[in-house]
Amino acid sequence: MLPVLFTIGPLTIYSYGLMMALGFIIGDFAIAHDFERRGYKREYASTLVMWGAIGGIAGSRLLYVANNLPQYLAGPKTIIFSGAGFVWYGGFGGGILASYIVARYYRIPWLTIADACAPALALGQALGRVGCQLAGDGDWGLPSKLPWAMAYPRAIVGWGPETVLALDSHDNLISGFYPGVRVHPAPIYETILYMGVFSLLWALRKKVQVEGRIFYLYLILAGASRFMVEFVRINPRVMFGLSEAQVIAIVMMVVGSAAFFLSGAREPAIDSQEVARA
Repeated sequence: MLPVLFTIGPLTIYSYGLMMALGFIIGDFAIAHDFERRGYKREYASTLVMWGAIGGIAGSRLLYVANNLPQYLAGPKTIIFSGAGFVWYGGFGGGILASYIVARYYRIPWLTIADACAPALALGQALGRVGCQLAGDGDWGLPSKLPWAMAYPRAIVGWGPETVLALDSHDNLISGFYPGVRVHPAPIYETILYMGVFSLLWALRKKVQVEGRIFYLYLILAGASRFMVEFVRINPRVMFGLSEAQVIAIVMMVVGSAAFFLSGAREPAIDSQEVARA
């Protein structure tokens, strides 16, 4: 675990920030490659990634502030300038808005952009969770005695009664801290799942002919991945024993599934042997 890489005067370089930057750089390369394949200029990808990054970071921070408003009002500088405090779903919404604006500017169908971005999004999520693992930003899971459970003693958000949580019999979060406690390494789980999503979408991107279907698959698979991992994460349960992230994940899966199957009538048949070879 390495929350802070180094400090130069007032400038602090966080491991999470580095992984986020790496995700944008690799995402730029992947999107540019797909843009070129589709007949668009590679430069468009850099513009898309730049504005997507701005919209995504702003959206993720805004949702974090909304979810932690009392803390923000008590000490806004702590949240604004900390190395933690990003909510991925907020970033997803901000990124979508930014990508729509870029699509309108360059007169590219938004679904074309969405398909080109889908694999890069999954890869970016995987790298982002590596950053969470390095930083110890509180994205770990519930206490566990599994062989691969681990502790985060140098976590940037602290490691103690206020950050190591468990669920009581009524799904309320309570302190789960005790000497020697270990927890589910949820960021590692998500990294593995999102790398799988990326690999599948990258393999299928040239075979699916109807615009939007790669993005719809992303919504289904990324939503399912987050939904599963949330069962061992320490987020509050908001309804029916589910967390806010799980509710959003269900919406993603439903919307993605409906759009995928409604677009199926326009999809040319995919050779099963070609998919197997991918």
